[in-house]
Amino acid sequence: MDNTNSGAIFAFMLPFLLFGLACAVFSIICMWKVFRKAGFEGWESIVPIYSTLIMLKIIGKPWWWLLLLLIPFVNIVIAIMMLDLLSKSFGRSTGFTIGLIFLNFIFLAILAFDRTIVYLGPAGDPNAARPQDDIGSIGKSLQ
Repeated sequence: MDNTNSGAIFAFMLPFLLFGLACAVFSIICMWKVFRKAGFEGWESIVPIYSTLIMLKIIGKPWWWLLLLLIPFVNIVIAIMMLDLLSKSFGRSTGFTIGLIFLNFIFLAILAFDRTIVYLGPAGDPNAARPQDDIGSIGKSLQ
């Protein structure tokens, strides 16, 4: 393969790479805003495993659900359940969950940037303990 073909391939792939990069940056911004709405710091959304632990706190589930995300096929079910609990935590219905599943890019932006959507508590329970109050309990058993 000579330089002419390599340049043509790069020129063809460059728009796709830029589009993918733009989508990744937009997703990071959306998750940053969602974490901020839930009362956490935005930077916590970009640390790989830690962000999942914080998400589990936001939706009111225990830390060991992270282990379920490592099991093939079970992780799909758990991820859908997490999206459902995330939409309930912000007062949205099952229809919004379906939107998060199939059009995640759009519905995550709605969740992040709509000022009328507020965090109600884990799984939508306003009487539950706020996740930022018991963040030190990660890895400890409940009494």
